[in-house]
Amino acid sequence: MQTIKNWKSQLKEHELDSQIQKLLMLSNNEIISKDIYDRFYNILDHFMSSFFADENTEVAFFSSPGRAELLGNHTDHQGGNVIAAAVNMDIWACANPNNQNTICFQSEGWDRIEISLDLMEPQNEEKETTAALLRGVAASFAQKGYKPRGLNIYCQSNVLPGSGLSSSAAIEVLIAVILNHFWADDIENSVTWAKMGQYAENEFFGKPSGLMDQMASAVGSAVHINFYDPENIKIEAFDLNLQKEKYALCIIDSGADHANLTDEYASITTDMQAVANYFEQDILSQVPESDFFNNLAKVRKKVGDRAVLRVIHYYQENNRVLKAVEEFKSGDFSDFLKEIQNSGNSSWTQLQNISVSGSIKHQEMAVALALAGAFLEGEGAYRVQGGGFAGTIQAFVPLNKLDDFKIKIEKILGDNTCHIVQIRNIGGYVFQSKG
Repeated sequence: MQTIKNWKSQLKEHELDSQIQKLLMLSNNEIISKDIYDRFYNILDHFMSSFFADENTEVAFFSSPGRAELLGNHTDHQGGNVIAAAVNMDIWACANPNNQNTICFQSEGWDRIEISLDLMEPQNEEKETTAALLRGVAASFAQKGYKPRGLNIYCQSNVLPGSGLSSSAAIEVLIAVILNHFWADDIENSVTWAKMGQYAENEFFGKPSGLMDQMASAVGSAVHINFYDPENIKIEAFDLNLQKEKYALCIIDSGADHANLTDEYASITTDMQAVANYFEQDILSQVPESDFFNNLAKVRKKVGDRAVLRVIHYYQENNRVLKAVEEFKSGDFSDFLKEIQNSGNSSWTQLQNISVSGSIKHQEMAVALALAGAFLEGEGAYRVQGGGFAGTIQAFVPLNKLDDFKIKIEKILGDNTCHIVQIRNIGGYVFQSKG
């Protein structure tokens, strides 16, 4: 840790520039904007005002990124394959130990949260709250034998809530990185952080999710993740340089809210598991694709058509991921994009996670997808981003169309609805200071 005064001095003397440039994917000769420095200063200043500290108070500084799911929609929770990437919309935080048995968590613009470390079990009143995520990650570390230690945490996020960039996973990973630093002396690795985040989200928050979100945020870069063996998850990072391919990745806010959609998300897992259970298995990766198709007529009668369609999506999506990885390795970026587009089409028609069941007047995601398709005019690719039903879509836009594409989208969906992001090569991070 360093004093807040020393952190500010290092910022002023540009001693943190190389770290900031790496996190934000800036070149060494690219000037860091004043807004970035201001963000760092503001977090330190707000920490002082929130926790009655002064510039001689010692703190550590942390960061975790949001993530974009590029391919593999709803395959992770069934032991499948995905391609995901950390992005440069992220969370920054500073923290230090307190003399209480309490984690005090303050996020800019939100009410302060305090959880007692005397309670390491899920609390019903905390379901679907940040407090549940804090307690869940803390419980994970305690279960591994690490001694709980009270902390003060102040964070600021530019990961859009409900954006499909998985702000919850970014928070989970951030908490894991902080607790790993203060409770475990930085022993645990990124895979463990991700698993702790998933545990918190599943068991404490109450949302059934796979591991893709947390893994992408924890590891960083673009990654192919194979979830077939939960005890031996295979991760392969690769350099997805969109600038080199003359494309940009846009995250487009549809205007639909993620609130109260847990049942919609859960229905996908439930439908897929119903088919797996038909074959006396827990998840679809344990059911050979040939067995499913050979018995499809009987399965259809048992579980219904929606479940069958969602499982067809699973098998085809899993194959698309594997094919896309090979196409990328061979340098065929156009075919890589085709697989992304095929994924988007399948999510819309088979997985059915674009619009909420029964909704007629509000189909924001579908409208956003239709607009992206119209404005891309057959180039690039567009698809649902993340869990679906609400939030954002993504679009791979040729650089020569980027300005026009953004103008057209925002003319209809509103200002600041089309966000241009870059892939961040660093996952959960502890800033290094001099001295």
